Amino acid sequence: MRVALVTEVWLPSINGVVTRLAATVRELRRLDHEVLIIAPRGGSGDFEGATVRGVPTVSVPFIYGGKPWGWPMPGVVRWLREFRPDVVHVVNPIFLGIAGVTASEVLGLPLVASYHTDVPKYAAFYRLGWASRQLWWVVRTLHNRAQVNLATSGAAQRVLRAHGIRAPRLWGPGVDADLFHPGRRPGSRARLGVGPDDVVALYVGRLGPEKGLHRLEPLAATPGVHLVLVGEGPGEEALRARLQGSSVTFTGPLHGSALADAYASADVFVFPSTTETLGLVIFEAMASGVPIVAAETPASREVLSSCPASRLFPAECPELVPKLVEELLDSTDPCERMASLRASVDPYTWPVATAGLLGHYQDGIAAARAG
Repeated sequence: MRVALVTEVWLPSINGVVTRLAATVRELRRLDHEVLIIAPRGGSGDFEGATVRGVPTVSVPFIYGGKPWGWPMPGVVRWLREFRPDVVHVVNPIFLGIAGVTASEVLGLPLVASYHTDVPKYAAFYRLGWASRQLWWVVRTLHNRAQVNLATSGAAQRVLRAHGIRAPRLWGPGVDADLFHPGRRPGSRARLGVGPDDVVALYVGRLGPEKGLHRLEPLAATPGVHLVLVGEGPGEEALRARLQGSSVTFTGPLHGSALADAYASADVFVFPSTTETLGLVIFEAMASGVPIVAAETPASREVLSSCPASRLFPAECPELVPKLVEELLDSTDPCERMASLRASVDPYTWPVATAGLLGHYQDGIAAARAG
């Protein structure tokens, strides 16, 4: 199959969407599918045998922290015409996605659209809350021009239905359980510079206001807890100021084995965000054998409801986080906890997730042929 991915985010950005796309491209290439990636310019060229075409970018400092957005240029039509894809997959269409959707229609190509980021909700954190209705109109209009719509969780499917997006299907998660593994723990804590008796609380993700990182302040102020924050973003300077005097390490962005070592070093993973459509980092933490304390949302309930090595807290009560961390670490045997966490991610592999995606592609192709 020849697959064209038109995506609003790509390397060198590091986030859950890019993690999913990179793993999917690797799996598609392993299965000998041809892949074209059209993305904002800035990456290092072709990826795992997939051709990458970069479009010029534009950024505005007060919109999502100055994130570069790919310009929806007419050249997307030419690239798709030259590649002759069997299906076009537009990832989180909002800006560059306009070009992907339009080009697919111009060329008569089957179109799949997937929803990953609640851009209208994020807008409220960047002084654009007034635009939420207009943004949902854009999202709905683009998605409803696709033969198949995908969401990354049941919670996200319900959000899409509530906003008038037709028949969203589930594109399941995956995790590299060989990379993210508790066996990496020996020696990994020393590389983070934490004390042998510290409780290491780990956060991985963007350091932005939409991630609810203020909810970690009570934990950072708890004696004996060392907070490790992996990532970067527009909220980092303010967060450093708020956590000054606490036991905290900012590592900057990590990936690959360095990221896996950071997970393995942790005693607990903390997930304070209420804006996620899924949260792949939760699966990485579980694969690493690390218990989880997360803000309660429809998505976190969906992922963690059957996981005994987790606790949820009301987002408006962050003062409960230290107590829940203590309770979680004291309530179960570490070996049993690790085994149950690893078992929780057994069904979630990238080959399984990609096989499901290929099924959605085939359905989109069939629907386009049927008219």
